[in-house]
Amino acid sequence: MNREKIIIRTSVIGIVTNVLLAAFKAVVGVIAGSVAIVLDAVNNTSDALSSAITIIGTRIAEKKPDKEHPFGHGRVEYISSVSVAVIILYAGVTALSESVKKILVPRIPDYSPAAIVILVAAIITKVILGTYVKRKGEEAESDSLIGSGKDALLDAVISASTLAAAILFMTTGISTEAWLGAVISLVIIKAGIDMLRESISRILGERTESGFADKIKKTITDFPEVTGAYDLVLHSYGPSMLIGSVHIEIPETMTVSRLAVLEREITEKVMAEHNVVLAGIGIYSVDTENEYAMKIRDEIIAIVMRHQYALQVHGFSLYEEQKKIHFDVIIDYSAPDRESLYEHILGDVKERFPNYELSVVLDADTSE
Repeated sequence: MNREKIIIRTSVIGIVTNVLLAAFKAVVGVIAGSVAIVLDAVNNTSDALSSAITIIGTRIAEKKPDKEHPFGHGRVEYISSVSVAVIILYAGVTALSESVKKILVPRIPDYSPAAIVILVAAIITKVILGTYVKRKGEEAESDSLIGSGKDALLDAVISASTLAAAILFMTTGISTEAWLGAVISLVIIKAGIDMLRESISRILGERTESGFADKIKKTITDFPEVTGAYDLVLHSYGPSMLIGSVHIEIPETMTVSRLAVLEREITEKVMAEHNVVLAGIGIYSVDTENEYAMKIRDEIIAIVMRHQYALQVHGFSLYEEQKKIHFDVIIDYSAPDRESLYEHILGDVKERFPNYELSVVLDADTSE
């Protein structure tokens, strides 16, 4: 079953289940006068709406590329995730408002055996549904499905809390309905904020996960002529569309004809093994026969890497006639002051090689 069918089928199952649960809970909650059960029903309704948005977003995202969108429509899934998060937030804020009203004007609930049965059934159903949806979301790499699955598991906890409040009232006469409703509302709001933050982060463009980047670089450096792979940048156009670029380090003696073949082979292998389109491959040539240049490179690497937060040196070139040295340095974004550290590194290298002009690029830490 392809990705689109997995997401749509799973979402339909979620819609049907949540609509049925919402209907049962709403009826029982109104009859029992339980604000917690009613709010639980509202939450199920929002879950059903979230699943519907996931289906719509998936259908749009699977549209073929066109003239206006040559990389496809996959990013629509991120927008649908934001929409789902907004719905969850709205449900949480609305529920909190109603709970506060019940705290100010209390109403004694009247639980029936039917209400208890519905709550128990809801807990079991939500655990099964949440586990299933989350697993399918991970299988299809769908943020919306994963979020819906987590939300369903959270619903199971909420329903269990409601059940505990009902048992407490039935055994002691103490009503915690309104206060429990407020707590449930805050939990729903937090879940919505977390999902919104994650979705916006993906839209803004996240740093490539280092483990995945390392696998791609290893695939590239498995070619005998490639001595290094650097500056891997990946742009996401949806969960199933990654387009990127990379710099490779090769001997400067390589012919243009061999380089053309090598680039094609790398592109095909990365696509086959990692489903990543390498739209561009830059070149760093290395004079492997110049022992003096290699000695200077090794010294510079040692100078740079003794600094905390320095991650990598690459792209080294020595222009002896012009007395010029070029290289790129990567500094961790967690460094307190990257610019200051960069200047300090420049000073140390300049002190060691005062007769050379330095051209040093502070490179971005995209995946190191």
